[in-house]
Amino acid sequence: MSRIRYTRRFPVAVLVAGLALAASACGGEAADSTAAVPAASSAQLNPNADISKQSMAISVWPGYTPEDLPARVKAKLGMDVKVALHDTNEVIMAKLTAGSDTGFDVAFVSGQYAQALNEAGLLEPIHPELIPNLANLYPEAKELAYDKGNVFSVPYTWGTTGICYRTDLVKTPPTSWNDILDPPAEALKKVTMMTTERWLALPAIKALGYSVNTRSDDEIAKVKAKLLEAKPKLLGYDDTTFGDKLKSGEAVMVEAWDGWCPTTEKNIKFVVPKEGSDLWVDTMVVLKSSKHKEAAHAFINYILDPEIHGWAAETILYKVPNKAAMDSIDPAIKTANAPLQMTPSQLLAGESIIDLGEDSAKFTRLATEVKAQ
Repeated sequence: MSRIRYTRRFPVAVLVAGLALAASACGGEAADSTAAVPAASSAQLNPNADISKQSMAISVWPGYTPEDLPARVKAKLGMDVKVALHDTNEVIMAKLTAGSDTGFDVAFVSGQYAQALNEAGLLEPIHPELIPNLANLYPEAKELAYDKGNVFSVPYTWGTTGICYRTDLVKTPPTSWNDILDPPAEALKKVTMMTTERWLALPAIKALGYSVNTRSDDEIAKVKAKLLEAKPKLLGYDDTTFGDKLKSGEAVMVEAWDGWCPTTEKNIKFVVPKEGSDLWVDTMVVLKSSKHKEAAHAFINYILDPEIHGWAAETILYKVPNKAAMDSIDPAIKTANAPLQMTPSQLLAGESIIDLGEDSAKFTRLATEVKAQ
């Protein structure tokens, strides 16, 4: 069983620059913009199209879908699929906002970036009549703040952020984000926080009782002060190797995405702090520039098949918003990986991260200044 190593990191400055170009094109200043491509109407798409005569290209994080996905799709749907890989949201967003047809039909991006792409006019609306397997999704999967009703995106995985810790090396189990920000003596210099800007800010934001989507300059200033106060007590900022540090004992308590907390280890547990946390979602979107929209929707429909979607939960250990898929996975895997047991209602108790537009730069500046000082 493997765990992927990708990050949701994306510098907002790059996003803003890219979307500014797209928006400019939307106003007619660039004739070859993807944003100038009109969305298809339902009447223009054929639910009975011969998909075997179409082909498509996707971009996805490494290890996030089966390695033999193209062969599986070919066997099931008869169409060819080319798979490109992106390590981060940064990489794929730079491509999708470059202002020309990237050749991609479907891209995997985190929810707030799907929102940003849609606001830039780059996404095809989801045509539910072409994705009957949408019925497999939990009802809660339609209540996501960045895209209520799954209008322009289809959720692939979802989860939350919390504290992952060593039960044998921490005297009192953590219950609060303050346990990360002001760790007990045995955890001094043995705590890591995430480096990606929205998640770097998360512990201080929640400890202070603010919204994860705050735009307030005053609140962000107080968040910065709290993060700077915590910094000397940390081992460091880490988005990718915190699980390994925890297993080796180099760290005893870390801020972690639920699926990356190695709870299969005897002495490692995951907890959502009492102040609450976020709800993160990774999604599938159809590019408006896609020339194979029926195939793109057929691909998403295939992914939502319980067998293929269940692969994601069993292999990368992230929960999927697909009831039929979650019901189908081996109960032993759920038992061995406690975060997989979280229910949709527990996840929706977290605050959904949304795109903040130009105000996202405030978090970029916050993270830069905290790490630089």
